[in-house]
Amino acid sequence: MDCVNANLGKKSDFKYLHIRTFTICTLIRTFAHHKSAHQQMEPVQALQKYFGYSAFRHEQEAIINHILNKKDVLALMPTGGGKSLCYQLPAVLLEGLTIVISPLIALMKDQVDSLNVNGIPAAFYNSSQSNQEQIQLTTKLRNNQIRLLYLAPERLFGNESKLIGFLKTLPVSLIAIDEAHCISHWGHDFRPEYLMLAGLKLEFPNVPVIALTATADKLTKKDILEKLNLKDPAIFVSSFNRANITYRVIPKRKSFDQLLTFLDERKDDSGIIYCLSRKSTEALAADLKEEGFAAAAYHAGLDNALKARTQEAFLRDEVKIIVATIAFGMGINKSNVRYVVHVDMPKNIEGYYQETGRAGRDGLPSDALLLYSPGDASKLKQFAMIEDNPEQSRIMLKKLDDMVHYCQLHACRRQYLLKYFDEDFPPNCGSCDFCLTEFTKFDGTLIAQKALSAVARLKERFGGAYVVDFLRGSKNEKIREEHKQLKTYGIGADISKTDWLRYLRELTAMGYLQVTDDAYPVIKLTNKSEAVLKGLEKVELIASQTTEEHQPAAALPFEAALLAELKNIRRDIALHENVPPYIILSDATLLEMATYLPQSLDELRLISGFGDVKLARYGREFLLPVKAYCAKNGLSSKIKQKVPKRERKTKTEHSGSANKSSDTAFESFTLYKSGKTIAEIAVLRGLAASTIEGHLSFYIYTGAIELLELVIEEKQQPIKNAVESYGTEKLGPLKEVLGDDYSYGEIRAVIAWMRKAGMI
Repeated sequence: MDCVNANLGKKSDFKYLHIRTFTICTLIRTFAHHKSAHQQMEPVQALQKYFGYSAFRHEQEAIINHILNKKDVLALMPTGGGKSLCYQLPAVLLEGLTIVISPLIALMKDQVDSLNVNGIPAAFYNSSQSNQEQIQLTTKLRNNQIRLLYLAPERLFGNESKLIGFLKTLPVSLIAIDEAHCISHWGHDFRPEYLMLAGLKLEFPNVPVIALTATADKLTKKDILEKLNLKDPAIFVSSFNRANITYRVIPKRKSFDQLLTFLDERKDDSGIIYCLSRKSTEALAADLKEEGFAAAAYHAGLDNALKARTQEAFLRDEVKIIVATIAFGMGINKSNVRYVVHVDMPKNIEGYYQETGRAGRDGLPSDALLLYSPGDASKLKQFAMIEDNPEQSRIMLKKLDDMVHYCQLHACRRQYLLKYFDEDFPPNCGSCDFCLTEFTKFDGTLIAQKALSAVARLKERFGGAYVVDFLRGSKNEKIREEHKQLKTYGIGADISKTDWLRYLRELTAMGYLQVTDDAYPVIKLTNKSEAVLKGLEKVELIASQTTEEHQPAAALPFEAALLAELKNIRRDIALHENVPPYIILSDATLLEMATYLPQSLDELRLISGFGDVKLARYGREFLLPVKAYCAKNGLSSKIKQKVPKRERKTKTEHSGSANKSSDTAFESFTLYKSGKTIAEIAVLRGLAASTIEGHLSFYIYTGAIELLELVIEEKQQPIKNAVESYGTEKLGPLKEVLGDDYSYGEIRAVIAWMRKAGMI
């Protein structure tokens, strides 16, 4: 059949043949003949079966339930926060076709590859395909053999497109609009073709629509809702905190040397370096190659074939570093990017947040470094000015000013970023350059008085550079003659220009000065200035600083040699499957294996990322080297030490009300041990009781909860008998045999106990 992967490798590669028993054709037949099974399956069951996770993150479960109830949704979730799952999982549970609007061909291919590997038939329709390929695809669509179809917006509503008419003949059950901020003029990545999507609700009035984005301020969010014509949508805003990313901003001085110092410690890691211009990406990539780094340039001006090859090489880890303009990366799902560097300042916080969010999507520690120069802001101002549109220019300049403020910040950077997205956060995150730095201060009251006095004498009409030149008594012809006659002129000649600029930034950060939002910002006094000028308030400034190395949270030690072996196995399988390695399994999954050392397929199932399909396709291939390594080194399984990660609570808007919720099995366990019943926990967390039961079953397996606490003795033996007779592959048949007196939660609990006891 045409859907079989044509790149299966050489016939001699016999050891990989069993992997391909789950071809896409088999998956299509499975979905075609077992629709009722999917309808009966609960979301958390589908999550484990297809994606290999035991619990939802952020607001995924609530979002999915709204979609299953045929309601429109706007979801704001952090980059790497699991947005795609919010429509991919409903696509498994709903009858018919899910249409996904996506802006980039590379993103479509990446997600389709990942879905197919997970056992979910998916396809894309775009300009990279031949006529024959498109004809074959339409046949599969007519036969209901595709669950998700990825499209670019112009494909739907282009002048000569007949696609919308064809799609209306199909049983469309859901429409997902990814990167929804592209529809807004106020967004950081406006795309005119997205405006056409306003017609979707007219063409498919009864089909639920979910719009998703990682970056939208209040103005952009309002624009998305209005332009897409969503019907009474539920609005979910998850926490924007990316706890695994360490944020750093350093003054740009000899930037290439600074970059080399940073990269020398990360030679084996994948990273993205962003530049402002196309020319600088090519020059920097060439310089890095000369230094021995596997680097390549990427920008919109390159030939399409070269861009595709470069991106593919990066996804497959053949190129370690991409040096790019912002043309690269939107929607890139490469999970093992360990760092993002901006050698030039971004235009706005939204863009910066999304670009840094491409690091650490697998949840492992990652870095975001920005090299800042005040000159960058001047360069970017010309891009922020929109001809004949003063209102949009004003907004773009304000966004640029917020970015400058972030770069000059003398406070927790994470708190600033989250506050920008209307999320509260403590003033010390412990993992940004400010919070990792110990400052030595001195009494800078006199310096502060000189600075404030200068601003006052200049009638609050000039920018920082002019104020500093005035304080230093500069002979520059730009200094007006009348200003040279003022007694404040030259009173700061003993302080360097660099230090004066730093002191002005500090005084601004502390609220003693403020900078206007104009096209040509000027420094003004604030309500706090008067007390300092009158000598009523003392001001402390920074004399020196010592930066501590960030120490990630304590974790169990992993076996480095085993991790390297698992990565080699993953690379070989990916080569034969013709997909990037991270689509087979993420670095985080391999790290868990090298940490917890699973000794059976049932233990391997408890490793995050191993769903039923991946367990069947790749389980033995990865389990054998783990067992061999443990036997050779006298090690045993540590799977009982595996505890789900705790995550920050998230913020949700739904019809104007807030509904706070956390999303870890650990929180359910904590509430249970505090004396709460399952029903009470479900109400407190806004989750289904069956989901809470699933969380607690894990702790039966670890031994933290006794089986008798969840299942009365009279029910235990009948469930054990049913499990021994029918197996554990599907809960549906077990439930049918046992009857309505037995819940899915009780069945899961007994299965967990039997696994712990080695009975299955």
